[in-house]
Amino acid sequence: MVFRRRLIFWLIKAYIKKWGKVIFFSFLGGLGIFFILVSSSSYFLRMLPFDKKESIGIVGAYRINNLPSLVSQKLSHGLTRIEKDGSIKPDIASSWEIKDNGKTYVFHLRPDVRFSDGRLLTAKQVTYDFKDVKIEYPDKQTIIFRLKDMYAPFLITVARPIFQRGLNGLGDFRITDLKLNGNYVQSMRLTNIKNRFYSETYYFYPSEEAVKYAFALGEITKAVGLTDYRVKNTSIDSFPNVTIEKKVNDTKLVALFYNTRDKVLSDDKIRKSLSYALPDEFKEGRRTYHSYSPTSLYYIPNRYDKRLDREHAKLLLQAGDSKTTIPALTIQTLPKYRSVAEQIVQEWKKVQVTAKIQEVDTKPDTFQIYLGDFSIPKDPDQYVLWHSTHENNITRLDNKRIDKLLEDGRRTVDMNERRKIYEDFQKYLSDATPATFLYLPYEYDISRN
Repeated sequence: MVFRRRLIFWLIKAYIKKWGKVIFFSFLGGLGIFFILVSSSSYFLRMLPFDKKESIGIVGAYRINNLPSLVSQKLSHGLTRIEKDGSIKPDIASSWEIKDNGKTYVFHLRPDVRFSDGRLLTAKQVTYDFKDVKIEYPDKQTIIFRLKDMYAPFLITVARPIFQRGLNGLGDFRITDLKLNGNYVQSMRLTNIKNRFYSETYYFYPSEEAVKYAFALGEITKAVGLTDYRVKNTSIDSFPNVTIEKKVNDTKLVALFYNTRDKVLSDDKIRKSLSYALPDEFKEGRRTYHSYSPTSLYYIPNRYDKRLDREHAKLLLQAGDSKTTIPALTIQTLPKYRSVAEQIVQEWKKVQVTAKIQEVDTKPDTFQIYLGDFSIPKDPDQYVLWHSTHENNITRLDNKRIDKLLEDGRRTVDMNERRKIYEDFQKYLSDATPATFLYLPYEYDISRN
């Protein structure tokens, strides 16, 4: 027994002496490979053909023909695309020319563009329903649009995604499941064309509360575009394995609109004083002083800003047409902006201006002051908002200089010339003060890891 034990010991000792270094370095190498595999396992798992599904909640009622851009841009593309700064780049069109003093647009298609069903795109399949526009197809890769009148924002218009019947688009995704509730989309699943194992299902809810409840119950893995991340009395950031991304919605602007025909507010000095009395920060969003997003090429930073200046506000009030204290003002506000309205009332009290708040469900037809929001146009053209003849000019602003600038901006295709026009427009709009622009709202995307 003792001899056998010694024999085994000698054999092990001899084996280690001969192969010890090999065993040691092999062990270190194996350990290193193990840690590399662990650290990169998520990458390799993504390479494996396992189903990857994401369920996303969105607030809003949408029909098939007006899907939110988050969805439609995955399904298809337009002739052009719009960058975040408002510049226009080629998309399915490789290039274009503008002729006839801005009345004719000639687009040349990329030769490699295919629909989600694999068919190549030809010029005649680019179908936009435009009024007062004649369309010609000289060959399979060329489209000519002949406009009745000059319209500089036309390059923005043709950024709209192109679809054939059945929402057959030109994007990286195609619809593989669709559920409707009457004429409205209830849910839709999009599957990646290049990777059929990856899909995104979008669910549409009537309110933010419904989206947040769906997230809390595990019905969706992600919710986008929320104004806050509280559900009942609980903050979603306290949930395990949840990521919250805060961002600025630079396509929407919250503003105070003044009725410029009102007995008190027809005086632009009063409107300016109300602007100078407001704070330079709002916790609900990124402060801005103009009707453009700060990301826009046309935005003029730090010029014509009406920053907080209570002394100036008081001087303007004293210089107004009303030599006595102005009567109490009325702010009509959407319910979601109630807290902002209350803050504004408190700030105006500091310059001896009183105001009361009325909640409204929609934009009122008549008002003295309205606290609401509007979508910032992708093109710098804001004709529909401020031109004296347009029905959507809710402030009833009538300023001939602004009208002329807006008309010229629509007829000017040269970018440098347009920038000069819209710089002047911002200057005169700020001077007229038909509205006080407050902030670009913060939004939150929440996702479960």
